[in-house]
Amino acid sequence: MEYSWDFGALAPYAGLIGKGLWITVLYTVATALAGLAIGLVAGVLRTNGPRWVAIPIIAYIEIFRCTPLLVQLVWMYYALPVLVQMEMSPGMACFLTLTLYGGAFYAEIFRGGIEAVDRGQWEAGRALGMRRGRIFRRLVLPQAVRVMIPSLINQTVLQLKNTSLVSTVAVGDLLYQGSVITAAIYRPLEVYTVVAVLYFVVLFPLTLGATRLEKRLGAHR
Repeated sequence: MEYSWDFGALAPYAGLIGKGLWITVLYTVATALAGLAIGLVAGVLRTNGPRWVAIPIIAYIEIFRCTPLLVQLVWMYYALPVLVQMEMSPGMACFLTLTLYGGAFYAEIFRGGIEAVDRGQWEAGRALGMRRGRIFRRLVLPQAVRVMIPSLINQTVLQLKNTSLVSTVAVGDLLYQGSVITAAIYRPLEVYTVVAVLYFVVLFPLTLGATRLEKRLGAHR
């Protein structure tokens, strides 16, 4: 039996699709920025902080890296409010989960970038009479960022993909709106094809940019 495609049936729901895409992009940007801030602090403290600070940071990183994001999301939404005796909206639960999850991976990227900088840079800074903090800000971090940029972009691409899981707790992202439209018009092939195309349209330029940037940085390394 040949299937008769009808993308015109989605026209009345263009607003819902646009709303879902906006929420997906918004969650990506917000959690990526917050995760970058957490990752920077965690990565720096893990590499240059005292042992009593590094141990809990390592625990945080490994817990979030070694458990499935969906499990973390469900636990954050259903279990954490019971433990802390306070209500948590689906949006806040998703924001916290995606931020902490992304922060753990960003922290490892920062750690790897910092450790990739030759130790001679620290010695050169000390020879010039610079303090440790200034050496890190002026010499080490700029060189580390150059190494980290492709990995940071790739992780942000993964962050956007991970936002599709927020639909499991009824946050109105692109995938959730797709399921709502499917329930209304019973055209799953058209709906999820459009959803997939929109994800591709947003993600492909990012992945292409990351590849080109990696080649450019590699050529000048």
